[in-house]
Amino acid sequence: MYILIVDDSPVVCDIIENCLNEAGYTNLLFAESAQSVLNILGMNQPQEQQTEVPEIDLILLDIILPDMDGRELCRLIKGMNRFKDVPIIMVTALSNIEDLEKAFNAGAMDYITKPINNIELLVRIRSALKLKFEMDRSKKREQHLLIVTRQLKEAVAKLNQLSSLDGLTGIPNRRYFDQIIQKEWNRCRRNIKPLSVIFIDIDFFKVYNDTYGHQSGDDCLKTVAGLLQKVTRRSGDTVFRYGGEEFIAVLPETAYKNALMLAEKMCRKVEAAGIAHAKSPVSDFVTVSLGVAATLPTGEVSYESLISAADKALYDAKKEGRNRVRGGNPEGKE
Repeated sequence: MYILIVDDSPVVCDIIENCLNEAGYTNLLFAESAQSVLNILGMNQPQEQQTEVPEIDLILLDIILPDMDGRELCRLIKGMNRFKDVPIIMVTALSNIEDLEKAFNAGAMDYITKPINNIELLVRIRSALKLKFEMDRSKKREQHLLIVTRQLKEAVAKLNQLSSLDGLTGIPNRRYFDQIIQKEWNRCRRNIKPLSVIFIDIDFFKVYNDTYGHQSGDDCLKTVAGLLQKVTRRSGDTVFRYGGEEFIAVLPETAYKNALMLAEKMCRKVEAAGIAHAKSPVSDFVTVSLGVAATLPTGEVSYESLISAADKALYDAKKEGRNRVRGGNPEGKE
């Protein structure tokens, strides 16, 4: 931490140095011109070429310099973001109110008249340094608060994300489904677009668990979840774990016919994965049954009825032999 003294008079610099040294201020820097100040502060070099700039706590700046008006230099310094909080005390023999007003307008916080009175000098320096200390402390508190606020936001976002995902499969969970289905229903209703859902159930999953064990059952659930996600490639299409071995896909702006085609792809993809299921009555591999329903959302029907239609279609798929797709009431009509 340094006090920068800017004056082209060696006598004035000696007076200030002796006064400050006696008061315990020993970290002093001196400049006899505006150019010297610019060099010390690294203001006349490209940022990538700048050497380490000393940390300045206070600048005592003479108004009259050989190469620039001190008030203009003050304005330049204050225009730099990293120096805007550094207090500048103008040192001047001028007493004209207009001259002093220009100094304050340039960014100076105080002034000392020549010849310098040591007691006045120390009082004003202590006042300026106290102000700088309080500003630095306030800035650190603000920075700390910003960091804590950002960390809190990240933690909340992470918590919200985790609370929306199924802990086993990593895909969205039932809780998140309840939010999304209502949101997409309202959006499709506003835009007069169809909404489709696909109910999916792993065939004879209890038998699979009993045969291969619960760890293999968990692995099977994770694999099937991943396969279903790969089929739904549009950004708005989402597969959720509905519960147990059941999944449900929400397909905004998707007509019944297209939803049926997607369900068929899901059905074929799961069986083609070749997950052994020796005791399945319908295949040597793990399979799924799927029920599809679609509607054009209106005030006369609800998303609950859409889900119910897909659930009924799933029941039909199971009843008819499983490992197949069946459709409910297309476009919300019987």
